[in-house]
Amino acid sequence: MRTATATALTLALVTAAAAPAAAIPNGPSTDGLWRMDGYGTVLSLDGHSFQEFQTTSVSCLKGDTARRTGPGTYTTAYGTTLTVRPGPNRNRATLGADSSVGHRTLRRIHALPADCTRPTAKDPRTAFDVFWHSFAENYPFFAAKGIDWQAVRDRYRPKVDDATTRNELFALFSDMVRPLYDAHVAVQDGDRVFAQVRPGTDMPTQAMDTKVKKFIGERDLKGAPYRQDFANGRITYADLPGGAGQGYLRISGFGGYTPEDAPYAAHLAELDRALDTILTKDRTQRLKGLIIDLRVNGGGSDALGIHIAERLTDKRYVAYAKRARNHPTDPGRHTRPEPVPVVPADGPRYTGPIAVLTGGSTVSAGETFTQALINRPGGTIRIGQPTQGVFSDVMERHLPNGMTAILPNEEFLNRSGHTYDGTGIPPHLTEPVFTKEEFTKKRDSAFDRAVSVLRNNG
Repeated sequence: MRTATATALTLALVTAAAAPAAAIPNGPSTDGLWRMDGYGTVLSLDGHSFQEFQTTSVSCLKGDTARRTGPGTYTTAYGTTLTVRPGPNRNRATLGADSSVGHRTLRRIHALPADCTRPTAKDPRTAFDVFWHSFAENYPFFAAKGIDWQAVRDRYRPKVDDATTRNELFALFSDMVRPLYDAHVAVQDGDRVFAQVRPGTDMPTQAMDTKVKKFIGERDLKGAPYRQDFANGRITYADLPGGAGQGYLRISGFGGYTPEDAPYAAHLAELDRALDTILTKDRTQRLKGLIIDLRVNGGGSDALGIHIAERLTDKRYVAYAKRARNHPTDPGRHTRPEPVPVVPADGPRYTGPIAVLTGGSTVSAGETFTQALINRPGGTIRIGQPTQGVFSDVMERHLPNGMTAILPNEEFLNRSGHTYDGTGIPPHLTEPVFTKEEFTKKRDSAFDRAVSVLRNNG
């Protein structure tokens, strides 16, 4: 149950590592075997460990493990803490990760699936079948993207035999998923990764982030009476010059807030330190408008995004509802949508007008945070370009030959029950975002439009 992926996906799928959550009270035992609604996953829990089994209709492979760190809590090798809570009866439970939003429903089973009790062949055709079924049984967006996945199988499987090399298989898998243009889809083989973004957009990279941050500092924030970086440079705040009472908050990711690998609690603490410094009682009272810049944001922890949203409202509301595909052959069947609330935080909060700047390099948790502000009381306007169009946590599915398939299986629903997957969240006001012409002419049209809109509405 990981929310990050390979190195080459860099900022797009930033790992937000997690810390041990508070232990749940002693109660009904959750030891035993469980099948998860959606996700193609079986879990084995005991007094010492957590073992994931990744299943399809033709396979079962061991996945992540975790060590037990308290009643109902398990910590993975990646630092994520998983909490299993018993349900209303001994045959139901829920699973949550502290760096993610929402929960997963578990149903007790009495034996492992047969495929989990015998070795899986490692030949190229078996790897192909596990790869194809992983997408066929979990990916939600084939119809929306106009892809006939059965036809993809019919075209590519005859090309695979015992003589197919690893390089050939990697290239074939890459060709199969290329038409999806989904930034949450990837094929990984060691350090080698195939991934791509929606046409006409760019994946946020460290080089892009550095260039944009420098440009904004020199062009937009010049003369700012107050300016400070926080959270390992991932967050910047400035009181804008000009005396209009506007603030500027740039967030380049929802993770990476500490310079070393650290548990989620450490990232959350860094975020709180930043927000406590930025959103003081004095500043929240005198701010007449706030620009939140997400135009280069590689994502990370959805929970950190919700945490920020809780500092921007004085009324509880629903950010979105989250559901997962829940049938291997029927992509129209899903888990019950779980509303994700935004609950006003204690202490000073800013509740005035907000302008959110977005673009094609606003990815993943940058998009779920954008979505979390849509229903925010207090007035929020989006300016720039549509976001990338990927919202789900990502599934990492092991293949029997050691490769990995990476894909989404969830939908984040808006108030009308639709998603923004594929197209991204559209702006209210369209402006160019970091184009070559904008850089050459030292223009930042989206920023300038936000300043103007907030001034006129203030």
